[in-house]
Amino acid sequence: MTNTSAVIIMSNTLQALGLKRLLSDSFSIDAAVVQHPSDIIDCSDSVDFFFTDAEHFVAHLSFFLPRQSRTIVVSENSATTAEQTHIDPTAPQERIVEALAAHIKRTASDANDGNTLSQRETEVLRLVASGCINKEIAHRLNISINTVPMENRMLPST
Repeated sequence: MTNTSAVIIMSNTLQALGLKRLLSDSFSIDAAVVQHPSDIIDCSDSVDFFFTDAEHFVAHLSFFLPRQSRTIVVSENSATTAEQTHIDPTAPQERIVEALAAHIKRTASDANDGNTLSQRETEVLRLVASGCINKEIAHRLNISINTVPMENRMLPST
């Protein structure tokens, strides 16, 4: 696999560095380790996978939720949503590699099926679900009202 990128955002530096090495050796994934999601917010759309621990995931939900299909939680506790992949850092290396390979394959398959929403479409959908009207959506996303999807224009206003 080439040109695949990952960002590791974890509290445990040793786990982060070990995961970086594992990704590089097993999958040829170019991984960077950062301390906080704000360190990569400008380039987050170009990142294929995010690895984080439960602590960072919960603390930065607004960052990870729109990217949850690309987020892998590294934690001994497997309480994650159906959209996330969980990896136990205490598992044998072979099991970790198998879990990562399955997630990478599933993500590639999802991207090719045409049914996956883009990050921007997910943002618009979340705003529609929260009751925002087109003008509010356009303002919050800093886009023209004409860019807001036509489907939303057919929804009744409240």
